[in-house]
Formats: sequence, C-alpha cells, structure tokens
Amino acid sequence: MNAGSSSLKLRLLDDKDVIERSADLPAGADGFDRSRLSAVLRDWGRPDVVGHRIVHGGTVFTGPVRVNTAVRRQLHELTDLAPLHQPKSLAALDAVTAALPDVAAVACFDTAFHATIPAAAATYAIPLEWRNRYGIRRYGFHGLSHAYCSHRAAEMLDRPVAGLRVITCHLGAGASLAAVLDGHSVDTTMGFTPLEGLVMATRSGTVDPGLVLWLEEHEHLTPHEVATALEERSGLTALAGTGDMCEVEAAVNRGDPTAVLALDVYVHRLVGGIGAMSAATGGLDVLVFTGGVGENSAMVRRLAAERLGFLGVAVDAHHNEGPRDGDISAVGAGARTLVISAREDLQIAGEVRQLVEG
Repeated sequence: MNAGSSSLKLRLLDDKDVIERSADLPAGADGFDRSRLSAVLRDWGRPDVVGHRIVHGGTVFTGPVRVNTAVRRQLHELTDLAPLHQPKSLAALDAVTAALPDVAAVACFDTAFHATIPAAAATYAIPLEWRNRYGIRRYGFHGLSHAYCSHRAAEMLDRPVAGLRVITCHLGAGASLAAVLDGHSVDTTMGFTPLEGLVMATRSGTVDPGLVLWLEEHEHLTPHEVATALEERSGLTALAGTGDMCEVEAAVNRGDPTAVLALDVYVHRLVGGIGAMSAATGGLDVLVFTGGVGENSAMVRRLAAERLGFLGVAVDAHHNEGPRDGDISAVGAGARTLVISAREDLQIAGEVRQLVEG
C-alpha cells in the first residue's frame, strides 16, 4: 500500500515478489475513494500481511514495525512533522485495517533509510533547545525508493554493496537525492520536511529562510500562506506554469524562454545537489535515475550528464533514449549511469518479510 500525493498504489505480490494484481486509485484533495478500495480488496481476497508506506517515522521508527494501537497513536503524533503527507498514509492504513481487521499490518518508513546519516549531515545549526524540544534534524524522505535503487544498482552491475558509492536521484512530483555508501544513506537533499532540496513540480525546494521572514513582514503573509505557496504554487509550476515535465520539455522544444529558464533552474539545482552528494560519498561509482521524471525524461538525464563530466558521468545518446530500465552509460565513462524503475513495493515487501519471518 503506497499512498502518494496523487494516487493510492496497491500491489499484491506472491512469495517470489511477482505482482499478481495491481491497482492505482486516484486520490484528490478529499483523499481516495474508500468504496473502490474496499471493492479491490474484496476481489483480491485475504493476503497474509499488508505492508504500508508511511512517510514519517521520526526518530522513534528506524525500521519496519507491526502496527498496533500504541504504534498507530505514535504515527499520528508525528503528523506535525509531515502535515501534508502523513495524514494520507494514515488514512490508507486505517481504511485497509477496517477492511482487513484480522490481517497483520506493517509500517515501513520513508525516513528510516536515512537514519544512518551521520550527525554532521543531519544537524542544523540552530539553537540547541529547538533541536532537543522538537526533534529538529534532517530526516530525509523517499527512503524506500532510495534504498531499493541503491541495492538494485549493485545487483545490475554485479558488484558488492561494500565500498560502492551510489547517488540515487528520485525525480518525480517530489524529488530528492541520496548519497549511499556501503549500502547506507550518508546524506540526502530533503531535510526536516519534504520541502527542502531540489526544485519539484509544485514545491520550491531550498530557499533562503530570510526570504520567508521577509515575505511575512513585508507582504503581511501568515506562516500558513507562505507554506501553501511554497508547497503548492512554486517549483516548476511557478517557473513554467506547469508542474508536468513533459509539458515543460514540449515548450522548451518550441523555444519558449520561460520553459527554457525553468528547465535550466531545475537542472542547475539537480547537478549542484549531485555534486554535493558526491562529496559525502567521496566520489561516484554509480548514478541512478528513478521516479516519473528520472525514468522518462531523456532530456533531463542528458543535460545533467553533460554537466557532470567532472565526476566521470557520460551517457550514450542511443541508450538514453531507449528503454527506461538499464545501463545508459557511454563507453569508457568513469561512472556508470543507470535508469531503474521505482519499485517501492519490492522494498516494502522485503522489509515486511524480514520483520515477519525474523
């Protein structure tokens, strides 16, 4: 069960992780259609266990956990840390639990993979009392996707995880990077909230905190109004008038200067972030693109690769335009570049099995 911003993804996997059934239920401002969810679950029959993607685990949950009344309460208490995302995760959890009350539910967390980030990377230089009182630190998100892609990259290249320096680029409506060393996250671009970091479809990514204070003072905006603007009316939407990268690229090909600037800003932030992540890993062996944009935009991959030659990145023009799963590296490239389909369902299934069978 993967409750995202625009859909609720359901996958029924067999004991070999082969997808037997799948469904993507649209989710709007009012959430997903619970009657459709109930119909799907009735049609699929009773599973052995249900794994749920939960956006935020705070500092309490750094791995998968069976959901009971106490855990459910703790998950709700973390809503303030992800007010736009956590309620959707919990709504899906509650709906499935109501439909399958006798089936074990396991929560798997987007923040858990980043629990290994060292203190130097996770700590904000803000007053100690704030950090202690509110648990303010860099949590990072998209951890299920980053974990899957980094381990899948090692498998695809037939290389051991130990010593492998991987940077994973999860580029979708939300976007983040992770620096992965020895199979563990050592840095990431999202921080205390999923707003920090790269330019996204509707989210600004990192902005000067002084700008927020300036807007509140000079435009007399409330914190809620600023937050809404940065979350819902910024990013590519603010720069190009659309958050859809396909539409942005089409406008770029028409020579639209607004779209050209939007793409340039997007790629500039992306390349800068990859450079920063490579400093955390001490170099780069593998660069991975995943997510809707990462898997489908040959233009973004090409433009990024052109600016990352100093890290040994180079892509083959033909392979870059080809199937979205595979190695698109140019011959002789110092670092390998892979396109990997986002399979958070496999990561969730693996974590659930490890918990249940262990």
